[in-house]
Amino acid sequence: MDYGIGMLSVAPMRAETSDKAEIVTQLTFGECYEVVARDGNWLQLQLAADDYRGWIDVKQHTPVSADYYKEWGNTQHPRALDLVQVVSNAEVRIPVGIGSYLPFFDGTSIRVGEERYQYTGSASNPADIATPAQLLKVANSFLKAPYLWGGKSIFGIDCSGFTQLVFGICGYQLPRDAYQQVNHGEEVHFVAQAQPGDLAYFSNPEGRITHVGLVLEGQQIMHAHGEVRIDTLDHNGIYNAARKRYSHNLRIIKRIHF
Repeated sequence: MDYGIGMLSVAPMRAETSDKAEIVTQLTFGECYEVVARDGNWLQLQLAADDYRGWIDVKQHTPVSADYYKEWGNTQHPRALDLVQVVSNAEVRIPVGIGSYLPFFDGTSIRVGEERYQYTGSASNPADIATPAQLLKVANSFLKAPYLWGGKSIFGIDCSGFTQLVFGICGYQLPRDAYQQVNHGEEVHFVAQAQPGDLAYFSNPEGRITHVGLVLEGQQIMHAHGEVRIDTLDHNGIYNAARKRYSHNLRIIKRIHF
């Protein structure tokens, strides 16, 4: 088997072997993966963190050894906290966004294979037990980030990418999609009982979970819908005051215990 690591700030992972195909998720800097299939100049990846699969152009593949991949998977890595920072060595400077993995970060540098790269920005501490206040502080960093289907970066993010990234920075690994994330946590039976940091899920007319957002104080919710924004949450769903209508129908609220 071949293994690799993201060495670009972000790279699209597609549903099919074409630059025109749907972006299903993104490979972020410092994220390890396994190559599970090949088709011409395309590689199908399975991400180490959440097992999500998608195709990338072979030109965006950076190989690592099986030993490094295994070590990466057995380690909880700090994540970048600055909106944008730089990872560098004598030959290269790589822009990295908030939420990027910092493999084997020692306070000043990261390790990719046998090479070290300098990182002087802020980083999360994987040993910290996250509080709702920390979750909301991280989430606020993403306000006004534009919506992008399949995105999980500050420059383009979807609803479940937003919640996965926020919780990941705070040390909890959620699955990639909203319909998978809803299986985590303990149900909160009424909106009035919801607390900041809870996750609210919303369904389409067929009953499928298609949207997720982060509960705030005062019956508000932060979610990616056009942009990462704050709207009102009640027992019906999300009310968009600017448009004077409900945008999403509430299905269930869950509370994650770290």
